[in-house]
Amino acid sequence: MTRLFNDPDAFAAEALEGFTAAHADRVRAVPGGVVRRGGPVAGQVAVVIGGGSGHYPAFAGLVGRGLAHGAAVGEVFAAPSAGRIRRLARAADGGAGVLLAYGNYAGDVLHFEEAARQLAAEGVPVRTVAVTDDVAGAPADARHRRRGVAGDLAVFKAAGAAAESGAPLAEVARIAAYANARTRTFGLAFAGCTLPGADAPLFEVPAGRMAVGLGIHGEPGLGEAAAPTADEAAERLVARLLAELPDGVARAAGQRVGLLLNGLGALTHDELFIVYRRVAALLAEADVTVVDPEVGELCTSFDMAGLSLTLTWLDAELEARWRAPADTPALRKGVLAVAGGTGPGTPGPSGGTDQRRAATEAGPKAPARPGPAETEQPCPAATAASRHLAHRLVGILDALAATLETHADELGRIDAVAGDGDHGIGMGHGSAGALAAARSALTAGAGAGTVLTEAAEGWSDRAGGTSGALWGVILRTLGTAFGDTGRPTPRDVAAAVGEAADAVMRAGGAAVGDKTMVDALVPFAATLRAATARGLDLATAWQQAATVATDAAADTARLLPRAGRARNHAAGSLGTPDAGAHSLALVTRTVHDALTDHH
Repeated sequence: MTRLFNDPDAFAAEALEGFTAAHADRVRAVPGGVVRRGGPVAGQVAVVIGGGSGHYPAFAGLVGRGLAHGAAVGEVFAAPSAGRIRRLARAADGGAGVLLAYGNYAGDVLHFEEAARQLAAEGVPVRTVAVTDDVAGAPADARHRRRGVAGDLAVFKAAGAAAESGAPLAEVARIAAYANARTRTFGLAFAGCTLPGADAPLFEVPAGRMAVGLGIHGEPGLGEAAAPTADEAAERLVARLLAELPDGVARAAGQRVGLLLNGLGALTHDELFIVYRRVAALLAEADVTVVDPEVGELCTSFDMAGLSLTLTWLDAELEARWRAPADTPALRKGVLAVAGGTGPGTPGPSGGTDQRRAATEAGPKAPARPGPAETEQPCPAATAASRHLAHRLVGILDALAATLETHADELGRIDAVAGDGDHGIGMGHGSAGALAAARSALTAGAGAGTVLTEAAEGWSDRAGGTSGALWGVILRTLGTAFGDTGRPTPRDVAAAVGEAADAVMRAGGAAVGDKTMVDALVPFAATLRAATARGLDLATAWQQAATVATDAAADTARLLPRAGRARNHAAGSLGTPDAGAHSLALVTRTVHDALTDHH
């Protein structure tokens, strides 16, 4: 379990603060994460990576010359928000464009792709690559659905080496996608991880058994098998990866691979080395040459007792990128040239190469790219009626934040059945962020629309993850519909909720029946629209809709998930409602209580 922490809610921020202090010669803190010390580098493509906290060295530990230019860091097991990613990318941008690279999870996809849209709108050339290396996540013919796990390293390394060589953005993106297409990972675990402040692991493995095909967010494995010896674990890992060769790799014999044997948090290096001795022998027997193997912890999951094997099938191009020098807090390979020269770094005090100096003297610093002002903007004009409504909305957000904090553990337990158990944390963080932003806007004299828009940004930025992105969509859509000059009628409110439901389905790609929040949101919106169309007042109509949403959320227990991370554990989620649908129903009931109290 995680033993040393202060406030669990501050775990991610305090860990990042300590990391930055420990590696101040290589990185510096910026809003949303870290960038290279001394950057950005003029004329060099910026490779920006990122994901949730709890995976160190991924992601901040991979920032440095030859690898990433910056890392956007989210809350525990939650994707960083689009706002964090955009701010981080602007801090890392050296004028040659930005590559955003991330693991293929729903929240990461939503936030990184939204950040890319925002950057493009600001005139920043940008490309994205989602890593899909986990062979257990989906069949080979559906690789676009696979998760990004420890193979992130191979993709980030290829992109970083290409950028370091001066390649343009299109080429850096191409090599990253190519590395992803030729990288495969498979993992095993013997015990789940425990989140900070939790009193039990997210999943348990029976004695004498192991979980097979696990992710990196505390999800249960996709299957179980008898616990192996070290050699048997190596044999299972190698056999699974040799069974699926990437396109263009005709046969294993005679091939060369970049290799990562990765510990997930609790295994010792000695155990990993014992496994690797057999991995190396098995690959040699298959006539596969291992190039510059990495054995250690490069993508963890708190204290999960597990390991994974990653193979990147190399050709001359990928081998050059895999073997290229890098100097980061967590990965140091080869010797990088000092700025202004072509040779290795200068001799240090011990007579060896002073790679730390080389790491921070990377080249001419780029001037800041002109962008939108981050300073406080004037509050849009609002009518007295809209400001009155804004006051009521802040009261409702206050009630939501209190309710979601009370139910955070319950939502986390539901989510842990087939997910990573962070839904309660995310909803608590998001609602608190929304409330703080809304209060600030209200104090500035904002109307209802602006209060909701600011609340949307606060929720998304504080929560990150899938829930942060989608609740940001809901609040932003409502804010646009309400505006700052009118007072919406019950029918107007119902229409806005319907627009929000449509926007959530467009953003997340889920439909009714997929076992997501959509299963509660769509019938809620339809019932509210029908009730207000009959002339019911908003409180009465909302009560009817909230009852329908609550029943619909409970009914998701009978569904198999077809979208989101839970789809990988479909059978295990039967009998448990979807956490997102359950929390949405909880929100609707809380709003109804607030509407009733007002009356």
